[in-house]
Order: sequence, then structure tokens, then C-alpha cells
Amino acid sequence: MTTARRGLLLVIPATTWLLLFAVAPVALLIVMSFWTSSIFGTTADFTLDNYRVILDDPIYFKVLLQTLRIAVTVTIISLIVSYPMAYFIATRPPTTKSIFLVLLFLPFWSSYVVRTFVWLPMLGRNGLINSVLLNLGLIDAPLDWLLYNEGATHVALVYVYTLFMTLPIYLSLDKLDPKLIEAAADLGASPWRTFRRVILPLSMPGVLSGCVMVFLLACGAYVTPQLLGGTTGIMFGNIIAPQYTVTNNWALGCALSVVLILVVLICLAVFGRKVRLSNVFSGG
Repeated sequence: MTTARRGLLLVIPATTWLLLFAVAPVALLIVMSFWTSSIFGTTADFTLDNYRVILDDPIYFKVLLQTLRIAVTVTIISLIVSYPMAYFIATRPPTTKSIFLVLLFLPFWSSYVVRTFVWLPMLGRNGLINSVLLNLGLIDAPLDWLLYNEGATHVALVYVYTLFMTLPIYLSLDKLDPKLIEAAADLGASPWRTFRRVILPLSMPGVLSGCVMVFLLACGAYVTPQLLGGTTGIMFGNIIAPQYTVTNNWALGCALSVVLILVVLICLAVFGRKVRLSNVFSGG
């Protein structure tokens, strides 16, 4: 058997899996977005009405912009929180480093829904934060604005996606040669200059990889804004889901999903003009 044929046989299983469970569902989603849904179900009658509904109703555009804004904000906050954490772990001794890595992964061994539900007893009217503030005498009445708003959505999304930002940054920082930092210090560079000219550029693949992953995950968030966002913190996923579960308008749900996918792809394309995405994911 030739090397080319052996390589082809090795590729066939992965390619088949990718076609069946990645390409085919997206293709079906696109096709169904042009179908017609009624109280009797979805039929394969070609129409552009689903996209006309999206263009005619400004609420979809408003929520889409809000979704992108929340995703960008969550990405920035996650980066600010995760970089010092990743640097701290990467600079620990091997034994201590392993302990901190386990602690970092520990919350993520539980369900995503459970980790989101945790914020209800923490931010609620009778929750932990209000109880502490009342006991300290800092407030006279419980704060109602801690929950069911966009702020709560931001806090919970940053929490649930911290690992996806911290881990690639840590992997980049962990590969840094300590001799480079020592050389910068020997040449008279201050700690800040060393960070800005040596550490940050070399860890940039991990930073960009984490930013892309968190942005993509935040754009498709559904559970967190559904549980904590209230009426002001909803995202695009909270508009898509009811089309399948409540109104039974699968065709419109598919059209909304296609719009979100296209917008995210456009964002990645714009980002890719500045940074090669292949280098981002391979370097992180």
C-alpha cells in the first residue's frame, strides 16, 4: 500500500465524521431557512419571507447588536481577569503549578447549568451579596439591580468562560524561555518594559486564541442570559430558541441562526485581516 493511499484511509473516518455532524447540519439549517412554517408544521416550500421578517422587525437587529456588544465586553473582561491568573500559574514551581491547574479546572467539572444557577443565590434579593452588605450596614434594603439585567449576564458569562481564556494564555506563557526574561533584565529593562516588549508579544498567540474562543462562545450563549438576563440582558440565542420550543416556527429559527452564523463569520473575517486565524489556533 502506497503512502498516499495509507494517508487517505486515515483521513476518511475524520472527514466522514466532519461531513455528517458538522457540514450536513449547517447545510440543512441553511436549506430549512428558506422553507415555510405554519401551525401544521414546516414544509419544503421555498420562500424568502423568513428573512423579510428579520429585516422588517428592528428588534432582531437590536438584539443582534446587543449580543455582539456583550460578547466583545465579556471577551475584554475575561482577558483582563485571565491574563494575571495565567501568568501567576505559569510562573509557579511544577508541583504548585499542578495544584493551581486542578483548582482552575475544578469548577468546570460540574454542569454549565449548575454553574450558572449558582449566581441566583449569590446575586438575588436574599442572596449572599445582599446579606453581607446588610450585615455590614452598608445598605438599608436589598439591592434589586444585581440580578436579571445585562450586568448579571456579563458577570456570569465571564465566570463560565474564564477557563477558555486562561488556558491558552497559560500554554503560551508556560512555553516562554526564562532566559529571555533574564536577558531583558541584564540589558536594563524594567519589569514593565520586559512585559511589554518580551512577555506580551510572545504570549499573543494564546491571547488571541482565547479571545476568539470566548467571543464565539459568548455570541451563542443561551442558558446564562435566559436565567440571569431578565428582559434587558437577553441575547440572540434567547430569540432563536423559542422559535423551536414555543412558536414552532422552525423555518424562522433556522433563518435567525443563519444570520447569527453569517455575522460571526464576518467578524472573524475582519479579525482575520489583521491576524491569521490558523496561527492563532496553532500558536495558542
